[in-house]
Amino acid sequence: MKSILKNIIFFSVIAFCFMNLQCEDDDDVIDSICDEVTVVNKDIYDNLVSDDFQFVEVAITDDCLNIKISASGCDGATWGFELVDSGAVAESSPEQRYLKFQLVNEELCDAVIQKTISFDLRPLQIQGSTKIILNIEGLQESVTYSY
Repeated sequence: MKSILKNIIFFSVIAFCFMNLQCEDDDDVIDSICDEVTVVNKDIYDNLVSDDFQFVEVAITDDCLNIKISASGCDGATWGFELVDSGAVAESSPEQRYLKFQLVNEELCDAVIQKTISFDLRPLQIQGSTKIILNIEGLQESVTYSY
C-alpha cells in the first residue's frame, strides 16, 4: 500500500513539473496598439520586394509609425504590409536606422485607393538613447522617433 501511495505521489509531482514547463513564447510578443509590429531582419530587408505605391503621409503617434499610402486596387481590403528594419544602426547623434516598407497588392482593379497602416516602433529603440532617425526607402525626408 505504501509503494502504491509513493508511486501516486511521485507521478503527481512529475506531472505537475511537466505542466509547469510550458513554453513562454509570450515574452517575445509585443502587445501593441498599432496594426503591425516592425520587423528587424537583415535577410528580409535585403530581399524585400514591394508592389507599386506612393507615400501620402507619414507621422508618428506615441510608438506607432502611421503610414498612409496610395496605390491602384479594388478596395485595399486584401493588401498586405510589412515594415522591415535592416538591423544596421548608424552611430550618429542621434542614431539612425534604415527601413523598407512593403505593399503586397494582388488586386486587379484600376481604382486609386488610399490606406493607412500603423507599425509599432518599439523594436527599433536603442538602449541608452531617447531618439532615432528613421530613413525609410522611397520617403524623401527622414522621420525622427522620440521615445
